[in-house]
Amino acid sequence: MKEGSIATGSAVSRLPAPVQARLVELQESLERVLGDALECLLVYGSAARGGYRDGQSDVDLLVVLKEASRESLDAIANALRLARYAARIEAMILTAAEIPRAADVFPLLYDDIRRCHVLLAGRDPFSALVIDGKNRRLRVEQELREAQIRLRRAVVDGMGSDDALRGAVFRKVKQIRAPLHALLGLRGIAVDDDLGAVLAGAGELLGADVAPLERIDDAPGAAYEALAALLARAVDDVDRLEHEEAA
Repeated sequence: MKEGSIATGSAVSRLPAPVQARLVELQESLERVLGDALECLLVYGSAARGGYRDGQSDVDLLVVLKEASRESLDAIANALRLARYAARIEAMILTAAEIPRAADVFPLLYDDIRRCHVLLAGRDPFSALVIDGKNRRLRVEQELREAQIRLRRAVVDGMGSDDALRGAVFRKVKQIRAPLHALLGLRGIAVDDDLGAVLAGAGELLGADVAPLERIDDAPGAAYEALAALLARAVDDVDRLEHEEAA
């Protein structure tokens, strides 16, 4: 293991030792195979925020290449596959040129990465990234409306099963962390980006009771009602933002 490959004190340095070892092994493999063609390697998501759960969470890894040629992709395929199956390290592959050009269509994802990541190798391509507020609002609305639609479908597919409802609510609560955090930002409200802080902030902003979302296992029905109400109020608030922008 290379000394200093993972920044001491970062959330990634607190991952289980076998996961850290796999990350360092993968970093060394990619640097050896790609050389200067590897622009950046960073960890984002729950592993960078400190919300990683051993055995439940993936480690989100961003691999930034100079060019995503077939030759480069073939060269790193085996290393990425081994990391995925050994330690649930899930890699997203981008090129350096794509990142600023795609900020308008991935504003929340890029915002999330920009705010919280751990750089393993190369240069940080997100530090100077500028994301337009209108694009952010549109993406917030899209993700919240999609969560509403998928939650309704999950209820239908579950056919009254508490276990199915419990799983659906749990997944959707995690998925709306980013759009709710972005909505709070658009309203000028600064909160930490961990799930508990985001839910509390959104509940206060929207006048929604989010307490049942802390008891999904015990009362999935009440949690579903709380989530449905939170989503409805959040969508309404995004709509108001659109009208305020147009005024």
